[in-house]
This record gives sequence, C-alpha cells and structure tokens, in this order.
Amino acid sequence: MNAPRPARTLLDVEQEAFAVAIAVAAVTAVVGGLLFAGTYPPIWGGISLGVASAGAIVVAGIIVAYVGYWRSRSIEGQQWRLELRSWKFIVDATTVALVHAVLASLAAIAVFLLLQRSFQGVVLDVFVSTGAMALVTALAAYWIYLSVSSITTPKMSSLLVLFMTFGTITAMATASDPKWWEYHFSQLGTFGDRSSSLFNITLIIAGFFVTTFALYLQRDLQVLVDRGVLVKPRAARIVAIVFVVMGVMLAFVGIFPVSFSILLHNTAAIGMALAFLALLIASPWVLKGLPWQFFLVSGGFAVALVGGALLFYPVQYFNLTAYELVAFAIIFAWIAIFIRYINALTENTVDAREEPAE
Repeated sequence: MNAPRPARTLLDVEQEAFAVAIAVAAVTAVVGGLLFAGTYPPIWGGISLGVASAGAIVVAGIIVAYVGYWRSRSIEGQQWRLELRSWKFIVDATTVALVHAVLASLAAIAVFLLLQRSFQGVVLDVFVSTGAMALVTALAAYWIYLSVSSITTPKMSSLLVLFMTFGTITAMATASDPKWWEYHFSQLGTFGDRSSSLFNITLIIAGFFVTTFALYLQRDLQVLVDRGVLVKPRAARIVAIVFVVMGVMLAFVGIFPVSFSILLHNTAAIGMALAFLALLIASPWVLKGLPWQFFLVSGGFAVALVGGALLFYPVQYFNLTAYELVAFAIIFAWIAIFIRYINALTENTVDAREEPAE
C-alpha cells in the first residue's frame, strides 16, 4: 500500500510561484514583442502598455489562480477542500480566480493611469514596452499564485472589500456622466459603456465571491459549534445560507441594471439589505455564545442602517447615493468585525486546548 504523499510546505509554494512568474514573463514577452513590433505605444490609451498589460494580467491571472488554487489543496490546513464536491470546488476556484485576476488588473490600470498623467506625451519603444509588460504581468502572477495558495476566511473578507472598492471607484472615476451621484449608485451601470460594464461585472463577481465566502465561513463557524463555543447546532448553516442569499442578490443587482428592469434590480437590492438586517437582528439568538460586545456592535450597526434610511426618507438629509454609501460601509464593516471575532475565538479555543495541564 502506497504511503500518503506529504503535505506541501510554504517553501514549495514560494518556489512554484517564482517559477510561474518566470514562465508568465517569458510568454508575455513574446506576446508583447509581437503586439508592439514597429510601434511606439503610449503608457495608456488605445494599443498601449497599460491596456495590454491589464488584459495580459486578466488572462494570465485566471490561469495562474486556477492552477495555484487547485494545487493548494495539498497544503497543510487546506486539505479540507479535497472533500468538496466537484461543482462546489469549480465555483469556488472560479470566483477566487476572477477576483484575483480582476483586482490585479484594476491595480495595474490605476498605476498606468497615474504614470500617464505624470509623464504626459511620452511614448515607449518596443523593447521598453515589452519588458515592462512582462515584468508587470509576472509580478501580478507571482502575487496571485501566493495569495490563492493560502486563502483563509479573513483574507477572503479583505479581498472582497478591496475588490468592491477598487471596482466601484474605477467605475465612478471613468463614468461618462460626472453627475451620476445626483441619482443613485445604480446609475453607474446604465450608461452602456466600459464604465457601466465594469460596475455591473464587479457586482456580479462580488456576488459569487460572497457565496464562496459563505463556504469558508460555514467551516469556521462549524468548528466553534463542535467546540461548544456556539450554542445553536445549526448556527453555521443558517449564517451560510444568509450569506448565500446576500451573494445571489448582489449578483442579481449587477445582472439586472436599472436600465434593464427597475423591478428586478430593486427587488435584488432590497432583498440583500433585508437579508443582512435579518442576520443582524437574529444574531443574538443564532450566534449565541459569542461575546456580548459583538452583539452590542451588531445592534449599533442595525440602528445605523435604519437611521440612515430615515435620514434618506422622510428626513431627506442626504440623497440615495449617500445612503447607499452608508449601507455599503455598514455591511462590509460588520463582516470584517464578524470575521475577526470568529478568527480570534477559533485561535483562542485552540490555544486553550493546547495549554499543558498543571
């Protein structure tokens, strides 16, 4: 009988990431050399270094993320993913890959836009353009491979916030109507241009990412249930279901922009808000066993969410866009605090069990 293969170490992952970065740089250099041959591309705009690099990062990033995420199943602490059903793993890997690839691409776009504004009118030759494109894409591939190989629930929540923030701000900055904020956030997805497409795609990917996040969250909560920290046996499943509902509703907000169907769009947006509010209100019962300070914070967020709605209507202190910003900040701030509590409790219970008896 064959002995089980030893778990891969972080050093193995680091070496693989470096090898992947070199391979990506080599392939990108060939593509860039063919693309920029006989031209003097600018830093940004049209067939430029920035646009080509952003596209290369998306393509290479998705491939690298898939490979890294698949191989990470043999890393110590990540083997639980080997027990996932095939369809769950595919959905999980796809959303993680898309978030990493798009996030890296958005970061590159921001850098190249800044460089374009800093060096207006500069053009590059084929050697500089090709080298820079290969370097940027390789660095992105290196980061993506390392990141997907050590995915944890806290990291998932951080990536979710970063992805939503980068995607939304980019859509806001590139919106064809500078007065979009006079209406509501959903106005960003109605222009029918690249900015609108980016906004809607950000919401769709983020929605699927929240459903994937629910898988990790359920696993962490189930650990606390098994250790007796959480009182309710079904707490992990209930919270995971609520997060799946929120993720699906968020994806539907992007799938059905206001210009397509006001009814479907508003139903999805309201459904997501109601699911989150229900979780806040029910948290003292569902998550019984967590510290009382957490429930005090949750109650404060619930009051802030309702108070913001009242300030929007009937008080009309601020418009719908301002309230949507407040709601966005409340939801993701609560998720971040929730994850930190869960992570701290998980580590504390492990430490308590490992303390030697006197």
